[in-house]
Amino acid sequence: MSDVDAAPDVDTRSGAAAAAASESASDDAEQAAPEFDPDRPYTESEIIMTAVRVVTPFVLTYGFFMTFHGADSPGGGFQGGALVAVVVFMLAFAFGIRPTREWVGSGVMTGLAAGGVIVFASVGLGALGLGGAFLEYGRYARFIGPDATKWGMEAIEIGGVAPIVAGVIMGLFFLTAAGYELDGGDEE
Repeated sequence: MSDVDAAPDVDTRSGAAAAAASESASDDAEQAAPEFDPDRPYTESEIIMTAVRVVTPFVLTYGFFMTFHGADSPGGGFQGGALVAVVVFMLAFAFGIRPTREWVGSGVMTGLAAGGVIVFASVGLGALGLGGAFLEYGRYARFIGPDATKWGMEAIEIGGVAPIVAGVIMGLFFLTAAGYELDGGDEE
């Protein structure tokens, strides 16, 4: 067997013929390229998706840690709620904004924000009902004991501030991601 017979796929055509064959092959590749399918799930990158799957539980845990240490450390419920919202952002960037928005649902965001406001108002108005000022935690002492101020602040941080922040930040993110188109306003 000679060296010519052993050479794999050697193009023996002239330069013009080889160029025409390569153009034909690239045209076939373009025609065979898959069309955009809106029902196909969005994937950014397998690396990003894997990293988000690994990191998300730790960020969520740290967000809850910040929330539950709300009254005892800087940041507290606000930063904890922001970190919980960041978990949703990471999922949206890795798996797609639309599927994440559908998975979370507007009811969750509205429920978090509204529930936080209800807890905040209940703690504050409860003190008013007991003859004190708004958010005067000391008025709860006869029910809770001498740590009423600590527990009142914890209720506000954990049940009020963190859910409000998480719900509002998630809602703003999804509203921004959806975009806004001007319709021309009031034209006369």
